[in-house]
This record gives sequence, structure tokens and C-alpha cells, in this order.
Amino acid sequence: MIDIKLIRNDPEKIKAGAKKRCLDADAAVDEILAIDTKRREITTIVESLRAEQNAASKKIPQIRKAGGDVSELLAHMKKISAKVKENSAELEKAEKKQKELLLSLPNMPDDDVVAGGKENNKPLHYFGEKPKFEGFTPKNHVELCESLGLIDYTRGAKLAGAGTWIYRGMGARLEWALLNFFIDEHLRDGYELVLVPHMLKYECGLTAGQFPKFTDEDYWIANPTSSDRKFLLPTAETALCNLHRDEILSADELPKKYISYTPCYRREAGSYRSEERGMIRGHQFNKVEMFQYTKPEDSDHAFEELVGKAERLVQELGLHYRLSKLAAGDCSFSMARTYDVEVWIPSMGIYKEVSSASNARDYQARRGNIKYRAEDGKLHYVNTLNASGLATSRVFPAIMEQYQNADGSVTVPEVLRKYVGTDVIRP
Repeated sequence: MIDIKLIRNDPEKIKAGAKKRCLDADAAVDEILAIDTKRREITTIVESLRAEQNAASKKIPQIRKAGGDVSELLAHMKKISAKVKENSAELEKAEKKQKELLLSLPNMPDDDVVAGGKENNKPLHYFGEKPKFEGFTPKNHVELCESLGLIDYTRGAKLAGAGTWIYRGMGARLEWALLNFFIDEHLRDGYELVLVPHMLKYECGLTAGQFPKFTDEDYWIANPTSSDRKFLLPTAETALCNLHRDEILSADELPKKYISYTPCYRREAGSYRSEERGMIRGHQFNKVEMFQYTKPEDSDHAFEELVGKAERLVQELGLHYRLSKLAAGDCSFSMARTYDVEVWIPSMGIYKEVSSASNARDYQARRGNIKYRAEDGKLHYVNTLNASGLATSRVFPAIMEQYQNADGSVTVPEVLRKYVGTDVIRP
């Protein structure tokens, strides 16, 4: 959530920030300011009326002690009380509307983030070379996974519909190897492993910035015996950014560094184009997520750390990829900046994102009321950051395609061999 003080001081900057995202927030910002003016006027009235109430309350026992008549004063206090109630109701209504509008505003993109959509994303650097296949025609990952018996797409669809699959045999072992490799690397770097619930309360989506705007993009679960309603987490970030909701941390606790493995459930992955066949786009996939809570002055360093860790994982797997800086319109609603690690998928001839590293600044912390007490005793909002480390549903196909051999086998990346138990997966 954007600080109301920033909106008061420079509303045009907030409007311009939304326009960088290809959004129009002019009307919302103007309405927020109009409500804010009205809210402060009502607050002044209520405070004045309550001061009058307090003064009258002190007079009553004095008048009674002196034997005087307090009936007129009591009647006046009754009128004041009615006015307080009326104005308080109006104040509550204004505050509720203002909060709704504030929650509807996306985060401000950082100044160095360019305007526009994904067409303005900028590749920053590349790692390795595109694989060359000499003497044979390379297969796509679907063909490889089926011929090697790694993925059962047919039975996956039978169980859960389009956009789902089943890992089998060596495929399940390779998937588990990736997750173990990622977790081991993060633990070595000092991150705490947290296994979070997969069904979350509405407040979690609100803090993360997914709600109320994107409530239709998640799977919802209703309890038939109560009014309890929860949603399936689309990413572990949604849970991790709520670990310290409504808490005050101490300065020496920061940074807090967490990782979490979860399946991710995505309702919006509903269109399956030919270039997104197989595991590239699905309703459920596995991911290890990195998350940090930091002081504002440390968040830029933390962001570079997260980007570096995500890149290192792909580098150790020996996969060709590029790092791209996203334009404002391609950054998610809550994020001020995002870099994508995009792995090369040979059969598709394109790069696909396997990690998004993002800095939310204090946007999520304001929505979740997450603060820390500085050395001087003052309270400040933390900064929150996240990065995939990594999503397997695109790493797996990249391994299949980049490491395939002429005989239809796939070489296992060296760092995974101790987990998988073999150097090569053969037909």
C-alpha cells in the first residue's frame, strides 16, 4: 500500500507511476485526496465535540456539589453525543472507502524501471551458449519425457484435467532431485526452511497485494459446515510475507531470510497454446521460494543477493539462460522492480522465466502492518523481497532439451547426480 503522505505531497508522481505500468490511477488518486480532506475535517469536528464532552463531564459533579441544576447541561451533552455518533459513523465510512482505494493502487515502480509492457523488458546478460545438436534432430521435452517414461500427461489429464501431469519413476526422482538441490543450496547460504500451509485466509492475499484486485485468479475452497473460506496459495511468497503480519521486529533481527517449498496453484493458467505444451504452463507446479525481510536501506543489497542466488542455481545446472530487467507494466502489482531469470527452451526457440526476483519496498509491509523498531526506538516499515529458487516446471523441460543426446537419452546435470543416482537417463 502506498503511503498516504506520498499521495498528499506529490499526487502527480503517483499518477505517473501508474501510467508507467500502463494503468490510469488519476481518478482513484483524486478521490483518495478528496476523501482525505473530508476525513481530516470530520476528525477535527469529532475531536472538538469530544473535548466539549470532556469539559461538560467535569462540570456536572461540580454543579451537583454546589446544589445546582444539571438537567440543561445533560440535555446539551445528549445532543453532543448524538453529533459524535453521527460524525464518527461518517468518519468510519470515509476511512473504509479511502482504504479500499489505497488498496487498489499498485506499487510505485522504481525510478530506473522503464515504462511500458513486456515489449520494453531489457536483457541484461546471458550465461553460456545455446546448445548445438550435431548429427541428429533434437526432440521437444514432451517427446523426451514420454519416450523416457518420466511424465504421464494422459493420466495426469485423466486425474485432474488439462494443464496437469504425473511424474513417474526417474522423472519423479529428477523432480525431487531439483527440489533437494535447491533447498540444500539455500540452507548452506543461511536461509531458514519453512513449510507453510497451502490453504490461506483472505488476509494473506490482501497483504501480498493479490487481493482485492485479483481474487478471481485463485482457487477458493469453502467449508460446507461453516462460513470458513480459504484459497490455495499461488506461490509460497503469499504465505511468507504474512509470517510477521501485525508484528514489530527488532532491528537486530533483520534481515530475516526464509525459504519454502510448496506446490503452486494457478487458476489463470487456462490457455494452452502449442508453444506452451507439456509442463511449461500448468495449474499446479513445484517451486522453492526465497523471501527476505530487511531494513529499507538494505533492500537493494538484498535484491542483488536474491538475483545472484537464483542465477547461481541455473549456472550450477549448466543451463543457458538470460537475465532480464522487467518494464513497469510487466512487474507484478505489488513490486517496485523485478528481474527475471529466463532459461532457453530449444524446441520453442524462446526464453521462459524460471525465477522472478522482486523488491516490494514497504508496499506489502504497509498492507500487513509489519514494522521494526530501530536503534533509536522509532518504528519503521520493513521492506519485503522474494525470488523463485527455482520453479521446476520450466527447469525440468530445459534440462530435457538442453541435455538430450542423439540416442534419445538425457544426461543428468552433474550437481543432480548424487540425488538421482545416475549420470544418464536412458530409454
